[in-house]
Amino acid sequence: MGHEQTVRLPGSSGEHLLQCAYSTEQRAKRFYDDQVLDHLNPEMKEFVARMDMMFIATADARGECDSSLRAGRSGFIEVLDDRHLAYPEYRGNGVMASLGNISENPHVGILMVDFVTDLIGLHVNGKARIVEDPDLRAIHPQLSAEFERGRTPERWVVVQVEEAYIHCRKHIPRMAPVQRERSWGSDNPKRKGGDYFGAKGMPRPWHHPEPQRN
Repeated sequence: MGHEQTVRLPGSSGEHLLQCAYSTEQRAKRFYDDQVLDHLNPEMKEFVARMDMMFIATADARGECDSSLRAGRSGFIEVLDDRHLAYPEYRGNGVMASLGNISENPHVGILMVDFVTDLIGLHVNGKARIVEDPDLRAIHPQLSAEFERGRTPERWVVVQVEEAYIHCRKHIPRMAPVQRERSWGSDNPKRKGGDYFGAKGMPRPWHHPEPQRN
């Protein structure tokens, strides 16, 4: 007598429970079957290769989350093969929020959106690892060596693709890019945006820690 093999659907246990609670199982199953892949197909790879920005979501070991923007010239996200992509990490503010989370918890979510031409998005979820620039180039010598001034990668985040799927165009706004002057590599606060939100000088809990009890 043969053993039946249970095939796990994409997504989390939580989303499957809520699909049952809200009676959306059939719609969700249709989306999984029609749109979700465990790799990048040729159309997805072409899309990634022309992106000049993306949003990256990470969480630490406790599940506390962070989201951030990454941007560069078109093609700054490198497709290594059907199941791996890599994006560069440049010199920044030194906080290392995304990389710190990845060092504790490798699960990441990436969203790339074409706001200009096709008005469509691509989600890529997977497991990430941090690789120093020389080490990745030794394995993948085809990585781009053309950089904008002050934008040489210090290291890369390599993502093993677990889910790749569409973000529909229904609510994506159309945007038109315009020329602007960029201050690559600058530490000048004003050129980077200054204290736009008026945060400087406001109290912080870590400046006045609670007294330790004996």
